[in-house]
Amino acid sequence: MKYILVFLNLILAVCTGSAQEYTLLLKGGTLIDPKNNINTMMDVAVKEGVIAEVGRNIPPSKAKQVIDISGLYITPGLIDIHGHVFAGTTPEGDLSDGFSSLHPDGYTFRVGVTTIVDAGGPGAANFEIFKKNIIDRSRTRVLAFLNISSAGMKGHEYTEYQQDVKYFDAQLAAETAKKYKDYIVGIKVAHFHSPDFIAVDRTVEAGRLANMPIMVDFGGSKPRLSIEELFMKRMRPGDIFTHVYGELLETKEAIVDIETNTLKPFVLKARDRGIIFDVGHGGASFRYSQAIPALKAGLYPHTISTDLHTGSMNAAMKDMLNVMSKFMTMGMPLPEVIKASTWKSAQVINREELGHLSVGAVADIAVLNLKKGKFGFYDVTRYKQVGSEKLECEMTIKGGNIVYDLNAIAIPATGK
Repeated sequence: MKYILVFLNLILAVCTGSAQEYTLLLKGGTLIDPKNNINTMMDVAVKEGVIAEVGRNIPPSKAKQVIDISGLYITPGLIDIHGHVFAGTTPEGDLSDGFSSLHPDGYTFRVGVTTIVDAGGPGAANFEIFKKNIIDRSRTRVLAFLNISSAGMKGHEYTEYQQDVKYFDAQLAAETAKKYKDYIVGIKVAHFHSPDFIAVDRTVEAGRLANMPIMVDFGGSKPRLSIEELFMKRMRPGDIFTHVYGELLETKEAIVDIETNTLKPFVLKARDRGIIFDVGHGGASFRYSQAIPALKAGLYPHTISTDLHTGSMNAAMKDMLNVMSKFMTMGMPLPEVIKASTWKSAQVINREELGHLSVGAVADIAVLNLKKGKFGFYDVTRYKQVGSEKLECEMTIKGGNIVYDLNAIAIPATGK
């Protein structure tokens, strides 16, 4: 009799195991997956780190672990294409192996970000340090725009490393980008303050040689340069203009004419030409005086990003979800906000295996709570808008593994 019971238990175990096809099942949530044009209640099943099934009413018996996410949203893991995560202890490092950058894992998963792109911290001379210390040691997927300056963003922006064109070697940047093409998604130019286009032109050349887009952080010169010339004659379709809603009028031309409060007409023409407009909120690169008229004129950002660093995270920017919520308060619909933080970002950096929850895709997932209430959002001038909705991260899944669980919804209740 004992052997019969053992045999029956073995059969039951085998049957149960075979029935449990999936390692994880998220049930009851509203799925927003812009690539697949989904915005409705759907269950999502995960197996061996990839999306195994997306559908209505997937039986709980098919999964080893079932998480009830009723009332919450499921989205692809968020992609922040403008952050600064080349953290280090080099006193003169600043955003390149220094104190102004942040270790990614402490600031990504808690807001649903599974992929972050460092925007120009490393250059050709120190990319290997960045890879060894940050990319290889982070659970977050870390990619990079390589700085056209071989020294990266070393030191204050007025130091020779970011101002002397002898460091702007297009051939070297392109060779480094191609060598590390699994990690480098483009070339970045930033903080160049001479009133000419040489830094942009060398960055475009590096992008051409590497067959990659560039990201332009423009301005800082007196007299200031023409952004119409930048958009229409210098940048290429697919290149990225970051800090699009910034307003530093003495040294950078803005997209909105502040005297007439209207979007300059060539900006929409540049969008039609294929220029990508990225938020890059940062500590001083977002103003409502630019964003509100631009959005009213139809210029939604292609990509939402943070410009995460020590100077922005405790100011108006805060984190990815705060920036996304800010755009919702300005009238950008939630599905468009999600698209600009997932699928469109993946397309812009040519990583189309990311940013969606198609069957077979990597299981990078954000579970978000859309909180209702009264929430304040301000810009660098402390101009404030009050919104009635704010996104909060309930859970983050990276490669099928739960890496953040705000309210322990994945853990069964214990005790009284």
